[in-house]
Amino acid sequence: MMGVYMARKTITADEIRQSVEKENVRFLRLMFTDINGIIKNVEVPVSQLEKVLANKITFDGSSIDGFVRIEEADMLLYPDFNTWLLFPWGGEHGKVARLICSVHTPDGKPFPGDPRNNLKRITEQMKKAGFSAFNIGPEPEFFLFKLDDDGKPTMKLNDKGSYFDFAPLDLGENCRRDIVLELEKMGFEVEASHHEVAPGQHEIDFRYADALDAADNIQTFKLVVKSIARKHGLYATFMPKPLQGINGSGMHINMSLFKDGQNVFYDETTDTQLSEPAMHFLAGILEHARGLTAINNPTVNSYKRLVPGFEAPVYIAWSQTNRSPLIRIPQSRGLSTRLELRSVDPTANPYLAIAAILEAGLDGMNNGLTPEEGIDRNIYRMQDSERKANHIQDLPSTLHNALKALEADPIVKAALGEHLYQSFKDSKELEWAAYRQSVSEWERDQYLELY
Repeated sequence: MMGVYMARKTITADEIRQSVEKENVRFLRLMFTDINGIIKNVEVPVSQLEKVLANKITFDGSSIDGFVRIEEADMLLYPDFNTWLLFPWGGEHGKVARLICSVHTPDGKPFPGDPRNNLKRITEQMKKAGFSAFNIGPEPEFFLFKLDDDGKPTMKLNDKGSYFDFAPLDLGENCRRDIVLELEKMGFEVEASHHEVAPGQHEIDFRYADALDAADNIQTFKLVVKSIARKHGLYATFMPKPLQGINGSGMHINMSLFKDGQNVFYDETTDTQLSEPAMHFLAGILEHARGLTAINNPTVNSYKRLVPGFEAPVYIAWSQTNRSPLIRIPQSRGLSTRLELRSVDPTANPYLAIAAILEAGLDGMNNGLTPEEGIDRNIYRMQDSERKANHIQDLPSTLHNALKALEADPIVKAALGEHLYQSFKDSKELEWAAYRQSVSEWERDQYLELY
């Protein structure tokens, strides 16, 4: 799963020109990500190729959530040539290709409000500390709902299947198979694809990559899943908890740190075969777990998933043997030694989440933090007093509490930088205020006739 670090492939401007010619590319989609993790794109005809390659395509930054004020509107898109990719589904007017871009200011400087630029900043700090790669293997889950006659999503599930089921119960199997085939055409190495615990819920795991590529891959993955689902008359949602009473969707993050081609987390001489740096890194994530939660679980709905009884973690602890804590250590060792953070959900902006997780882990290493003992019992079955005796804290239970924890954590705030932190905080406080003002069906059912 998390083997040796592989260098990024390098693509040149000339190779892009040749690909455009050979493949009859007619449109170029320039993609970037806003503060909320939503993919944005500027689509231009292929006649603009030279302008694209010369970083001369502009867009209005004031129209993007969390970017800039009106007076600082003009922004430049700097494409990362290594993200050149042809979409396998071609239109009648020729193929569409994409480049993932970083956002720059009119004077050519990296814009600090761009989540992708921020992840690059944090990985540069990691490299200065002597590490070569932070490998990430994501496990994103999603639900498939039927579309109505107007193409709008309904709440009708596409099947009644359960974990690892197959046809006829798993009616999403054909859709999922098509998603896998399209991903493979685009160069993804899919490692597993299966039905998840809840009806209508699916998971597709793809090969690990270094931090920046992994974040790019997560965004591309979401786009492919949604596009292919629509072709099957289905709507794919990465909403963490669309339905009450069944498991929500997570995006477990497997991670390992590399130096000189070696996995820093592995040490064959210890009892657990986990290295001292691995324990420090683990302790850093546990130490900053509450501050990380707003970024890893950034929506009001995220906290409907983080409740006891539905397999999502709600307690800050780690284990090698059970799945109830926040961090699990999978059994693989050697180059595949890794930590699995189980709280993250797929609404997380992957650029922000990976940057913040890396910063928290490095803080643990810099300060020689040591974790509490691993918990090998089911934490959900412990009494409050037992959890207190084992120094097990809860994760924040609402977005509001998570934002307070983030505000109190200077390390996680530094992982975002001032501009992104302020934009994120403003955006999420507005979201929480809007939620507080809404009145739900549950409240009417509970209180309308009672009082």
